Amino acid sequence: MTDSAANPAGPREVLARYQRASIDKALDDMLDLYAEDALHEFPFSRPDIPSRLRGRGEIRAFLEANWRDSPLRYESYDDVVIRETTDPDVIVVEQSAVGTSSATGRAFALPNIVVMTVRDGRIVHYKDYVNILAASEALGMPLAP
Repeated sequence: MTDSAANPAGPREVLARYQRASIDKALDDMLDLYAEDALHEFPFSRPDIPSRLRGRGEIRAFLEANWRDSPLRYESYDDVVIRETTDPDVIVVEQSAVGTSSATGRAFALPNIVVMTVRDGRIVHYKDYVNILAASEALGMPLAP
C-alpha cells in the first residue's frame, strides 16, 4: 500500500486508489486494497446482487463476474465529497460514478454514498449505498413504477 509499513495509506488515499482501480477494472489492484477478511456490503441491493461479500475470495468472485458481464463502463467519479468522522479510520463519501452503458448506448451517473473503514492501509469494511433506481436505468432494466 505504501512504502512504509509504519505509515500505511489512510482512507482518502485508499478511496482514490479504489476509484482508479474501478475505472481501470484492475482486479489485482482492487483486491490489494481490501483486508483478507474485509466485509463489503450493499445495504440497498437489487435481488440479483448479494447484500454482503465477506473476504477477498467473495469480493474477487463478485468483481470478476460483474466486471466481465456488466455493460457499465466507469469513466470518472464526479461530485465527490468526503466527510471526516470522529474515527480517523472512517470516512463517508458522496459521489457519482459516471460512464457509459453499452446496454442503453447512453451516458449515466450513478450517485452513491459509501461508508469506508480503513485499517493498516486496507479496507476492512465498505458499505456501498448504491442508488438502485439509477443503476437499473443505466443497465437498461428500469424498475417498474
